[in-house]
Amino acid sequence: ARSTLGPALDKATGTLLYNAAARLRDPKHLSFLVGYIARREILTDLQLSAALEYVRSHPLEPLDTADFEQACGVGVCVTPEQIEEVVEAVISKHRAELLAERYHFNMGLLMGEARSRLRWADGKTIKNEVDLQVLHLLGPKTEADLEKKPKAAKARLIPAERQKVAVVENGEVGTETRSLLEQLRGEALKFHKPGENYKTEGYVVTPNTMALLKQHLAITGGQVRTRFPPEPNGILHIGHAKAINFNFGYAKANGGVCFLRYDDTNPEKEEEKYFTAIREMVEWLGYQPYAVTHASDYFDQLYTWALELIRRGQAYVCHQKVEEIKGHNPPPSPWRDRPVEESLLLFEDMRKGKFGEGEATLRMKLVMEDGKMDPVAYRVKFTPHHRTGDKWCIYPTYDYTHCLCDSIEHITHSLCTKEFQARRSSYFWLCNALDVYCPVQWEYGRLNLLYTVVSKRKIIRLVETGAVRDWDDPRLFTLTALRRRGFPPEAINNFCARVGARDRMGWGRWMHPLANVVTQAVLQVGVTVAQATMEPHLLEACAREVLNEQAPRAMAVLEPLKVTISNFPAPKALEVLVPNFPADESRSFHKVPFQSTVYIEETDFREEADKGYKRLAPGQPVGLRHAGYVIAVQNVIKDASGRVIELEVICTKSDVAEKPKAFIHWVSEPLVCEVRLYERLFLHKNPEDTSEVPGGFLSDLNPDSLRVLHNALVDSSVLSARPFDKFQFERLGYFSVDPDSKEGKMVFNRTVTLKEDPGKA
Repeated sequence: ARSTLGPALDKATGTLLYNAAARLRDPKHLSFLVGYIARREILTDLQLSAALEYVRSHPLEPLDTADFEQACGVGVCVTPEQIEEVVEAVISKHRAELLAERYHFNMGLLMGEARSRLRWADGKTIKNEVDLQVLHLLGPKTEADLEKKPKAAKARLIPAERQKVAVVENGEVGTETRSLLEQLRGEALKFHKPGENYKTEGYVVTPNTMALLKQHLAITGGQVRTRFPPEPNGILHIGHAKAINFNFGYAKANGGVCFLRYDDTNPEKEEEKYFTAIREMVEWLGYQPYAVTHASDYFDQLYTWALELIRRGQAYVCHQKVEEIKGHNPPPSPWRDRPVEESLLLFEDMRKGKFGEGEATLRMKLVMEDGKMDPVAYRVKFTPHHRTGDKWCIYPTYDYTHCLCDSIEHITHSLCTKEFQARRSSYFWLCNALDVYCPVQWEYGRLNLLYTVVSKRKIIRLVETGAVRDWDDPRLFTLTALRRRGFPPEAINNFCARVGARDRMGWGRWMHPLANVVTQAVLQVGVTVAQATMEPHLLEACAREVLNEQAPRAMAVLEPLKVTISNFPAPKALEVLVPNFPADESRSFHKVPFQSTVYIEETDFREEADKGYKRLAPGQPVGLRHAGYVIAVQNVIKDASGRVIELEVICTKSDVAEKPKAFIHWVSEPLVCEVRLYERLFLHKNPEDTSEVPGGFLSDLNPDSLRVLHNALVDSSVLSARPFDKFQFERLGYFSVDPDSKEGKMVFNRTVTLKEDPGKA
């Protein structure tokens, strides 16, 4: 700039130069832009913004100078007369409203319309002209003009979390919380648009990029495509729920599709039950995959590309042992520069099974962000594959497979958790090394919960030691366990949405290798990659919210005390109508019998009423919920040990009795059932943290995490319930029918209590 303008730069030019250097993502265009600024051909920040957008949208050299100048308004001169004429036309259009509202009119509207007609005009000049012409029309401000305009009353909106919208996807209609969809829709996350991958910071552009993107758009039609790529070697947990919601949710919110792709490249640990359970959980959360695919679908293509990578000198067969290449500073491979033909022959020998496991690998020639050098692309495993049988004895790794499968499926947004950030360079490098379509990888923060473990290895240890029954034990936070405990899928989705709102969706973007994007990131585009570690009670609160609307009421007694009504008013049982949803009695009723013998909770009776105690005691009657009667104790019957085993009472109709201090639940002619009450599985917030739990997570088990009541009673209205049906047992909490239920003995799991325990918050 000084070579053109001399040593003294005016402030306006200096500001433009600073902004150009600060905002330009690809420095190869810096001298190009500086030339236009120095020659006074780019004079305003508006022109500079247009110039930056142009070079971002045209990554390949050479730039079309004429097209660039037209896009940036180079040489366009807007005269004062033109500004005056356009402002006059805009004011004329709004003349009636201006005269009516005077200075309370939104002057920004006038500015906006004038700017849209005069794109390259100076904003200050337009504002001055607007002010001048408005003053000419309205005259000076009066006292009434200076008074603040009263604010219009806003209609009260339903909280976003509770608004449901119907979404049609692949022929299925489902509901999704609006808050999640709104957070994922359109510009909310600052993601690139399909086909505009090159506008993303850090994206590597090659001479073939634009042609490949053109082909990509021809195939997808500009549709958003995401994928959820779990390994089928374990059960999904609460962290996966966030991944499912973000991958499927982002596609759904933007009119796109999401693939369910099993990353089945490790046949030693994969089982059919995991494939089935994963899809079942995805669909349980309300999502239908656009297609269900497997990494193994592409094994032939991946092998062909591996050969091509070797031919291009970008991969080689290595004989270093696994322990030699572990860590961040392993010694360089002595086979890195072996001839291409030699690596091709050796890789063919690997495929034919001529090397034992660990004797040879195919490695790619690159260094990753974390310092890992030459990641492995293929390794030898003499394990039959569940889908391809014994066709292969070499299997690709995640580092090799993932980006290429994304490319094959034309994924637009490869959304993954932050720990995969270190693999981003290999993702871009490999696609570009093979000259195939390269998607964009975006990272987000993981979702973790306190008081639990989610690693497959540790859950297996819990099962093996008998601490839990299986992967679906309701004390765990696997998705199958949460379903069994009675958590509705909507509650889990709402929880993920709220976590997203809490950490601003956890999405981030890198700037360059020096910008280490961590929880406290400042180099970002609108949002961060914050890792969210949440308290379980926040998930429980979401469950209560949903279950309060969905779970019909019933009455159950967990620890029964027999009550005999000596003056029962009828010779046989009466029928009592109980609303399924007391807050909205239009949502139907169910009938329960009411006869001379009822059962109440042991804790709802005391022989002596302490101060503040409002339930049943001698001399202190209570009402029976829904029955229309008040009961008063006449006689207390005890066993030989002095324990109260029965009460004899009299009843009075509620409309003639004095209003009691409390109403309690009860059952009559009930079903005997088993009830399982769950508490946290671990005593400490971070059972895996040895500084908090020196003895390891198995030493931190809560001995009171499960309490089983074998002889609880529930009213007969639940008799036809099926596994996973949910109820609110009045005054007790929310309960779900367990799959262990059988004819003659139902089993219920307590999902959550009615109210949060303050001690757990």
